[in-house]
Amino acid sequence: MKAKSLAQEVNRRRTFAIISHPDAGKTTITEKLLLYGGAIREAGSVKARKSSHHATSDWMEIEKQRGISVTSSIMQFEYEGYCVNILDTPGHQDFSEDTYRTLCAADAAVMLIDGAKGVEPQTIKLFHVCRMRGIPIFTFINKMDRASLSPFELLDQLEKVLNIDSFPINWPIGTDGNFKGVYNRQLKQVQRFIADGTHGSKQVNIALTDLNDPELTALIGADHQQQISDEIELLDIAGEDFEMERVLQGELTPVFFGSAITNFGVEPFLQDFLKMAPPPGAKKVNSGSETIQPTDEEFSAFVFKIQANMNPGHRDRMAFIRICSGHFKKGLEVTNNRDNKLIRLTQPQTFMAQDHRILEEAYAGDIIGIFDPGVLRIGDSLYTGDNSIEFGDIPRFSPEHFAKVQPKNSLKRKQFNKGMEQLAQEGAIQLYKRPDAGTESYMVGVVGVLQFDVLEHRLNNEYKVDIILQPENYRFARWISFKDRQLMHGEAPDDLNLTSTTLTVMDRHDLPVLLFESQWAMDWALERNEGLILSDINT
Repeated sequence: MKAKSLAQEVNRRRTFAIISHPDAGKTTITEKLLLYGGAIREAGSVKARKSSHHATSDWMEIEKQRGISVTSSIMQFEYEGYCVNILDTPGHQDFSEDTYRTLCAADAAVMLIDGAKGVEPQTIKLFHVCRMRGIPIFTFINKMDRASLSPFELLDQLEKVLNIDSFPINWPIGTDGNFKGVYNRQLKQVQRFIADGTHGSKQVNIALTDLNDPELTALIGADHQQQISDEIELLDIAGEDFEMERVLQGELTPVFFGSAITNFGVEPFLQDFLKMAPPPGAKKVNSGSETIQPTDEEFSAFVFKIQANMNPGHRDRMAFIRICSGHFKKGLEVTNNRDNKLIRLTQPQTFMAQDHRILEEAYAGDIIGIFDPGVLRIGDSLYTGDNSIEFGDIPRFSPEHFAKVQPKNSLKRKQFNKGMEQLAQEGAIQLYKRPDAGTESYMVGVVGVLQFDVLEHRLNNEYKVDIILQPENYRFARWISFKDRQLMHGEAPDDLNLTSTTLTVMDRHDLPVLLFESQWAMDWALERNEGLILSDINT
């Protein structure tokens, strides 16, 4: 493979995540991007419970029943010379840990905002994760076919709530429920909104009109024509200048207005986004002491997600890896940095949500799946060559809800243990065991209570196990370390001065964790144990 050809392949990759607050329309816009990318012929409805046609990215049975996304989906398609990798993440805060992990694999983020609600709490959390990672953010303000906030108010929220400057690429006409279209500031054209009654299942054509066209008055009304002229003049005078460098640094967000449900503005957004979004970039490795380039000849990648039972009939287990450098070919032999063992990647997959096919090759920026018999973990670094490569750890966040879990039927213990271990490996739950207890029951920690529903559903649906779930009163989980001594692997300190309600457990990597019922109990532990360090994020 010539270096020039490798560089060309890398340069046409675009790998991005879509983030939003629940119900902002994230899965809907994902469907429409797939529609325009030619990956699907007809877009599905996320909440059409009576319809057999569901959203492509919502492939789990529980997602179809609830009308929400509970796990990230990966989808790849070709569009106008670009190879597009979309990471559709759960919007619901109860599944935010899956989203945090997935953002580690993205080069950019599309932030979706409901035009009527503005910046919402979960959007703020996910935005800050993107900012910590330093990735550029592109904003799509959705649901403009309905009454919405003033576009100036929405831009003001971006600046004041998220502390990011904005540059509107287009500007809405009619925001009080009488949406007429948008003015494209780059093309200097009005793109008219024409409702066609298909509910966005098909591609739509957009009529283009010059702002000064006399016929525009009859199409949108004299008041709207005057208003858009005044607002565009104000934006040109007082608005931010467009600086691509600031976009790539995460300081300025390009803003697009549209309506995903009707398809309006989706394709122009896709075209502009792919031109502006960055291709795969350099990655820091080995604690930041070295940097690898996506065009380096040696292959490197990291595991950011593990998913069991994408095909329940085959009991498969898939590890999702983000390629960071080099040219991947089927059958490539790589080293896993964690245990220094060689692995042959024999059945690489490319995805359209749960549907996948064998691929022959892939490049830096691509997301591929590897059938995994249980040897890979989230955060593993894979590489070829003699120089060891270790990417930064993917953090685990402290759970906020806890429960003891055991099977109703003791004869199903083998299936129960397998299901619990596999779901923990996926990151769907965090699993704890008491050092002095057997395996009769597990302590499970989750970020949101809906994860308990998913746990119960998946154990029953995928492993044919019914469970008894007993909620516990713990509120905080904290990983333990000390300023003045190093814990041995698997060591659970038994000399700590703790309240009677504080529980010492081991996580699935044999690291000690303290479970607290209150902030007071946590303060007690810190005050009475010199040198104790409690961490709410484990890396």
